[in-house]
Amino acid sequence: MGGVPLRDAMAEARAFLALPAAPAAGSADAYDPGEAARRLWRRCRAIDGTHAEAYLRARAIHRCRFPALRFHPSLFYRDGGGMRRLPALVAAVTADAGEHPGPEEHSGPGEHPGSGEQTAHGAIVGVHRTWLDPRHPAKADVSFPRKALGRVHGHVVHFGDPDAGTLVVGEGIETMLSLVTAVPAVIAAAALSAGGLGAFKPPTGIARLVVACDNDEAGERAALRLRRRCSALRIECAVVVSQAGDFNEDIVTFGPHALAARIAPLVCTAAALPAGRKETEETARVEMESSSVVSPNSVTRARTSNPAGPPVAPLPAAWPKEL
Repeated sequence: MGGVPLRDAMAEARAFLALPAAPAAGSADAYDPGEAARRLWRRCRAIDGTHAEAYLRARAIHRCRFPALRFHPSLFYRDGGGMRRLPALVAAVTADAGEHPGPEEHSGPGEHPGSGEQTAHGAIVGVHRTWLDPRHPAKADVSFPRKALGRVHGHVVHFGDPDAGTLVVGEGIETMLSLVTAVPAVIAAAALSAGGLGAFKPPTGIARLVVACDNDEAGERAALRLRRRCSALRIECAVVVSQAGDFNEDIVTFGPHALAARIAPLVCTAAALPAGRKETEETARVEMESSSVVSPNSVTRARTSNPAGPPVAPLPAAWPKEL
């Protein structure tokens, strides 16, 4: 149809198939993905002691009981083979508390914030679903075990209070929970994808942002785009790159103490480092500089100093100044 909007293409398809016209936006019959996400969220229960918690623990994640995570024991999954029910980990995607919700983000008739449609971080605008194998603590063996519902692009799943001054943001839920497990002082947020990470806008009140970047080209592009935004907002920003594909692979491969050694200097003072680590401020500074960190004033990445880690693919001598 020559690049017409999707709505017009769908209307043409309905006419061709002699189907009824789509309900008008705002009508009682119109499908609202944001409202569908909130209805799903209300049907879920706390993650504590569930198959979803067992799945995360099997991935070396031991801090996962956050309000933003819930469990559904029998969630519909639809693919080419039909429809079935599988257990699922469900995460709430929220707008920034200062953002004005769009029309699709308001609660339905008779609903109140106390029913779970709003958190301290703002309105729930979507959910992220991870379907699980009902017999084993692993993702389900389906074509797309992860799917989002609602308006999630540019928004995040929060783990902790984002008003703490320093926020660590990255892509995946398991990635960010790995950092929280390794360094309990971390206040984290998961943007769910490289595109979401690049589009993320730091919430008001954040003085420093640490971008936990997956070790791939898409992750690095997203980190550079976000760092550019932080520069325009006058927010201090540092980028740390995983040694393996992402930080969940790091914690599984090298353990939480090795991950804490790289992350803690970016978010903690020397006095707040995890128990058992007695580094001085100078040692912490050296660790930070020797890890895969992009400082606010540098566009090159150092090789990791961990000899046990896998080699990190070299980057160009200098990243482009503008993205």
